[in-house]
Amino acid sequence: MSADDTPQDREPPMRYDAPSCAYCPATVRACRQGTSATRGPGFCPSQVDALTLGEARPLYDAPETRQFAQTAAIIEGEGYGKWTRVEEIVAFAKRMGYRKLGIANCIMFVDFSRTLTGILESHGFEVASVACKAGNVAKEEIGVTDAQKVVPGGFEPMCNPIAQAELLDAHGSEFNIMLGLCVGHDSLFFRASKAPATVLVVKDRVLGHNPLAALMLADTYYARLWGPEKSRKSARLPRKSTRR
Repeated sequence: MSADDTPQDREPPMRYDAPSCAYCPATVRACRQGTSATRGPGFCPSQVDALTLGEARPLYDAPETRQFAQTAAIIEGEGYGKWTRVEEIVAFAKRMGYRKLGIANCIMFVDFSRTLTGILESHGFEVASVACKAGNVAKEEIGVTDAQKVVPGGFEPMCNPIAQAELLDAHGSEFNIMLGLCVGHDSLFFRASKAPATVLVVKDRVLGHNPLAALMLADTYYARLWGPEKSRKSARLPRKSTRR
């Protein structure tokens, strides 16, 4: 733009269709200083959809939600950089006044579930646990063919996260802990669980259940993660909106 350009000649500022916090520079991240309304980039939620942000805030005023959010924030402050996630779960459940906890685990995590159960019981909790293959329902019942099984040629039970949630709810769990359910099965569990739930372990069969390693090494050992539309340079801004 030259010095002779008038305001009418200038291209209007870019508008974004959706919040894109992933692109916020480390030097900005204005929400951490309480200045997102004035310093947030164009793709900041405060700029893209302040209305939805405003509508979400009063939802924390419901007594149960307020207690949950307040307790989580207090546990974050007390244990920050000191407590393991197991310790945080124990502290959170105690502070919330829960007596009975539930564990929804992958069948391959039964031994870890037993250890976790022992730890929780040592803190005075009652614990119910349900493995993913409970009910031993054949995969064929949900339309999976033999060729699509992990090991074709024999009986293979489907993962049953809805039953896990229903069983834990039926037996009085007040707070559920997920231990290594598969992608998608975890989503079904969260959707079906009436009790609030948290994650202790995320499954990654290749990376020792540490999926963050793939992101740390996405430009080297795990470059295969990228799709065909990967740009040559790391994107600094979200993709352009199709509307103005």
